[in-house]
Amino acid sequence: MEEIVRKAEKLVELRMRGNDGSHDASHAFRVRDLALSLAVEEGLSSSPDTLLIIELAALLHDIGDHKYVRDQSEEMIVETFLDEEGLDEGKKERILGIIRRMGFKDELARIANGDSFLGPIEFGVVQDADRLDALGAIGIARCFTFGGSRNRVLHDPKILPRMDLSKEKYTSKDEKQTTVNHFHEKLLKLKDLMKTKAGQKRAAQRHKFMEDFLAEFYEEWEGRA
Repeated sequence: MEEIVRKAEKLVELRMRGNDGSHDASHAFRVRDLALSLAVEEGLSSSPDTLLIIELAALLHDIGDHKYVRDQSEEMIVETFLDEEGLDEGKKERILGIIRRMGFKDELARIANGDSFLGPIEFGVVQDADRLDALGAIGIARCFTFGGSRNRVLHDPKILPRMDLSKEKYTSKDEKQTTVNHFHEKLLKLKDLMKTKAGQKRAAQRHKFMEDFLAEFYEEWEGRA
């Protein structure tokens, strides 16, 4: 099983090489490390199969991400990789099930439909790890890196955050938005969407860091600091 993990790492390095720094290979490796750490805290370390599913899902979760897909064939890269490595059907479907459901836009759609889907514990571990990497100091750095890659302005007080986001609004490219608004539209909501106790505990600290950052940001923006 170590061999398939090493091959997955190489696939991540190859396929995410051209992404900006908010969604590069380092992001995938951090999410993997966070997920395995959360798994230990959640008492999952006694099951090698569960840890393998968590590690592979965490490593591969952003390959084929809609924000970076150049052609539709890239959406099948992960499934093709797992097939070629001979992973049994049960493990493959558990990994793909995690990856397909963990996006924020998909959770917006579930919330709108009144669906309280929690999924298996390995899903919660991987999703929480991905969301932890969107919080705290790393989350701030990633947010501004992504905004810069899309030529978004830092902040414009005249452009208000969209607080009632639907999946369609979240993915729309028609509405002009700012990088700072993304904190209010998504990042500051993640703490309350954590699925595991271990994730909730870590998210609280990172969330507070971001709140403090934004308070200082607005002070400096308005010339009061």
